[in-house]
Amino acid sequence: MPLKLLPNWRTELLQPYSPKAFMLLPNRCSSLRVFDLIFAAALALVMPGIGSAQTAYPNRPITLVIPFGPGGETDIFARALSNDLGEVLGQPIIVVNRAGATGVVASEFVARSNPDGYTLIFGTAATHALNLSTFKSLPYDPQKDFEPIAFVGSVPLVLFANPSMPANARDFIARLKGSPDKYFYGSAGISTSYLGIELFKNVAGVSAANVPYKGTGEAVQGVVGGQVQFMGGSLGAGQALVNAGKLRAIAVMSNKRLTAAPEIPTLAEAAALSLEVGTWNVVMAPAKTPKPVVDQLNAALNEVLQRPAVLDRLSRSGISAVADSTPASTRQMIASEIMKWRTAFKLSGVQPE
Repeated sequence: MPLKLLPNWRTELLQPYSPKAFMLLPNRCSSLRVFDLIFAAALALVMPGIGSAQTAYPNRPITLVIPFGPGGETDIFARALSNDLGEVLGQPIIVVNRAGATGVVASEFVARSNPDGYTLIFGTAATHALNLSTFKSLPYDPQKDFEPIAFVGSVPLVLFANPSMPANARDFIARLKGSPDKYFYGSAGISTSYLGIELFKNVAGVSAANVPYKGTGEAVQGVVGGQVQFMGGSLGAGQALVNAGKLRAIAVMSNKRLTAAPEIPTLAEAAALSLEVGTWNVVMAPAKTPKPVVDQLNAALNEVLQRPAVLDRLSRSGISAVADSTPASTRQMIASEIMKWRTAFKLSGVQPE
């Protein structure tokens, strides 16, 4: 006689701890049917625990990797955000410096990390734009291997000059045009300070030879001492010397004036030249990080970047905060910057290593 089961036995068995489930078992059934029923009953017992196993993000500290050593602008910027970000997220932010190879070491490390939102990088123009043109090959792809979270701020390049040079940007450019082989600019090697001036030379139609120094501090001293006549650098690199009368701040290469030095005009205001150049910072996660995690981090960063105390700390360092970016706009910004710096490399004639 064929075995008959009540039509709703599977439904009842899948209800946790259903008393009806045991009443629905027929008195006579094959071993196959018994196994089927036992499996369904076991599944019913497991199902109530599935939801409780999931925990809200974040439930442990988050590591923020800095691709350069301590004390630099990137490190200062990241640490200025970390405490407030941890407060908003409810978990501490552990800042870790992993310097090496112009940010390649840190970038590769984060790109290969688990995409769970617990390992992030405080990316820069170098790690996610310049390195594509600096090196023949990279162990990471700045676009494909990362999930953009937020564009958090930029440090515009300021055009500094020796006091012997004209203070007005138009007169400064005219001086360079009048003696194209006479003037030199200093830079800290292959960096935004060097490539930014190459872009400036292109839009201004001037010529000047580069004198590379080991670092920004040495380049600044070169301008002060007159070995070179000008350079591009962050506000923090030369503001004290400007205040002391040993340097001139000709213009800032940004679309708006710096909060910490509103007396410095933009290049557009001073010479009718459109040029936005500087370094910038983005917070990135490994590719395939879940969208809800990315969105939560973006919202937290934007909240932190609207706090007056944070903005004050950043502006005093010459950092222009961005408090309304989205993951999508950050991705677009990076793509645009990659193209800009490729152009700068072509103008400079520098070949990838």
